[in-house]
Amino acid sequence: MSANTEQVLHTHPEKTAQVALGVFFNIMDAWHVKGKDQIILLGKPAESTFYNWKKGKVSALSLDTLERISYIMGIYKALGILFPTRIQADAWPHKPNQAFNGQTALEFMLKGSLIQLSDLRRYLDAQRG
Repeated sequence: MSANTEQVLHTHPEKTAQVALGVFFNIMDAWHVKGKDQIILLGKPAESTFYNWKKGKVSALSLDTLERISYIMGIYKALGILFPTRIQADAWPHKPNQAFNGQTALEFMLKGSLIQLSDLRRYLDAQRG
């Protein structure tokens, strides 16, 4: 992360959090991901915290949560580049994939670690060439 990016995050943490979560929840809607799975993808915040976030009540996000959202945004973008339609791109996380031992990309991501999000992002970037 560049020094400039970190400065923006520290200067406007509430706005950064609101925008990041807004994008995250829009992607989750497009992918039809259940709330309990969204909590895992966000790094397992308390349920009350998660539901406050859904209502727009947030003052700041941890670097871990921001990093998770960043990976998910990158995955979403990569899928939009790889597939001819947004419908196909949004369906892909639910389709079994040999690259993940027959699991879906969503099941792979739900192992809960940043490593899975990073690995999936790298996999998609490699597919793009």
